[in-house]
Amino acid sequence: MTVLPDDGLSLAAEFPEATHEQWQHLVEGVLRKSGKEVSGDAAEDALSTLLEDGLTTRPLYTARDAAPDPGLPGFAPFVRGGRPEGNATGGWDVRQRHAAADGSAVLTDLENGVTSLWLGVGDYGIPVSSLAAVLDGVYLDLAPVVLEAGAEVEPAARELLRVVEERGVAPEAVRGNLGADPLGHEARTGQSYDMAQVTGLARQCTDAYPGLRALTVDALPYHEAGGSAAQELGCSLATGVAYLRELTGAGLSVAEACAQLEFRYAATADQFLTVAKLRAARRLWARVAEVCGAPGQQVQHAVTSTVMMTPRDPWVNMLRATVATLAAGVGGADAVTVLPFDHALGLPDAFARRIARNTSTILIEESHLSRVIDPAGGSWYVERLTDELAHAGWEFFQSIEKAGGHAAALRSGMVGERLAETWSVRSAKLAKRREPVTGVSEFPHLAEKPVVREPAPEPPSGGLPRVRRDEAFEALRARSDAHLAATGSRPRVYLAALGPAAAHTARLTFAANLFQAGGIEPVTEGSFADSGAREVCLCSSDALYEEQADSVAAELRAAGAEQVFLAGRPGPYSGVDSYVFAGCDAVAVLTAALDRMGVS
Repeated sequence: MTVLPDDGLSLAAEFPEATHEQWQHLVEGVLRKSGKEVSGDAAEDALSTLLEDGLTTRPLYTARDAAPDPGLPGFAPFVRGGRPEGNATGGWDVRQRHAAADGSAVLTDLENGVTSLWLGVGDYGIPVSSLAAVLDGVYLDLAPVVLEAGAEVEPAARELLRVVEERGVAPEAVRGNLGADPLGHEARTGQSYDMAQVTGLARQCTDAYPGLRALTVDALPYHEAGGSAAQELGCSLATGVAYLRELTGAGLSVAEACAQLEFRYAATADQFLTVAKLRAARRLWARVAEVCGAPGQQVQHAVTSTVMMTPRDPWVNMLRATVATLAAGVGGADAVTVLPFDHALGLPDAFARRIARNTSTILIEESHLSRVIDPAGGSWYVERLTDELAHAGWEFFQSIEKAGGHAAALRSGMVGERLAETWSVRSAKLAKRREPVTGVSEFPHLAEKPVVREPAPEPPSGGLPRVRRDEAFEALRARSDAHLAATGSRPRVYLAALGPAAAHTARLTFAANLFQAGGIEPVTEGSFADSGAREVCLCSSDALYEEQADSVAAELRAAGAEQVFLAGRPGPYSGVDSYVFAGCDAVAVLTAALDRMGVS
């Protein structure tokens, strides 16, 4: 009988150490089976993923991918967190957004886990005159209030401060942010407002309300216009620098000016990119503050992305928001807003608000995400991605500064053009389903009952556009819905399965998903003549296509088929009009099909 050592490490130590080259050799063998003859670094490159901003995610990271030392939490460059305790003492600030004058909903949130409020005021939702009523019963010395009022920032701020004074709250106990963001407002609307009122509010906060900030550096307009992570970072830096210039020009010290800023970023379901973005943002702002000679702790508010939210199959948004919230917490955000899953449909109901606030509660209290400060720290992948993203964000920031600063870059169209270029490339990937949207471009459910909500206030417009990942497929589905309402049925395509199930199941499933993504109902039962369809898609293996595709296509045309698709790569088939395959432009294929079917 062999007696194993009990030191717990010897077993692993007995194995020979593998090398990176040996791993690459194994990868070569796997790729060779798929028809790719590559070796060495080329084999690793074949498994790499190209991201936006010219970044690449490699399939394996090791100690040789080390990045600069991220430091410790609470110390420059603040990559690991702006505070030494991070979120370990109580989790992040759970900040719920409200855009309706519903004081009952506000109190319900605060009684059930929400720790601060983000109020859309004026054109953003709640009338300024209703602020006092909405905050009735709210302990303003315990629950920070963050305003978003656009051009109405001054009257909204004055009203909030009036309510604070009327209720006898000590000035030093007031927390939150008055939400002044003239450049963010201009990005949203194309309209600017006077910076003098902003500097006045900043001076008042500095002198009388030490826990209250006056300005928000909101990067959401750039994310929501289709910008990349680096572009979001670059725009936020340029905005922050512009505000520092204005505030110091009005008499505040650099340290006082920095203390008046809170930064807002989007958190997406791309978990690692979100983690790296928040870490990189703190590092970049620390560099700006260092050059200016001030402390560089960046206060961050992360918001789950509206770009990823879908009105179709909105329940999936709960999953997206959960991953995004996890990423925001791991990335070290000070405050996190989870937008309700029905956000894209209108005002959220009580159930959606409950799920939103409980998302943070589950992650903090049950998943224990906040027990460790910067739990992703030390990961070769995360550290390398943070470093590369920081450099890309700094490069975009420099391009804005060279254009004359953020205001000039916005007004010249430079920022909008760069964001549009990024979104154009991403839109092509979405159209080809290289970036899947679950429930929309992948696994859509045509028979789903629509979720209806009360209309939300119209968001500000006139500046940068607002995009969503599902917008192209949403337009196709809307055409199908209108056709259903007018005729009682959806446009149809008949899926002709050739041979046994083993030969056709995979491509039959693929074709059904693709056509449903455009609102076209796939028919798989019965004959083509009984299907009510005018177009047909052949589904089988390449071997059976060679034997039967042309003859079956001819039979179907004789039976009245006006268009014949084939699920697979283009081949030498004279009877086939078009092909659908992984990586084809699904939006173009589906748009053409709806046009032929007379679906307007």
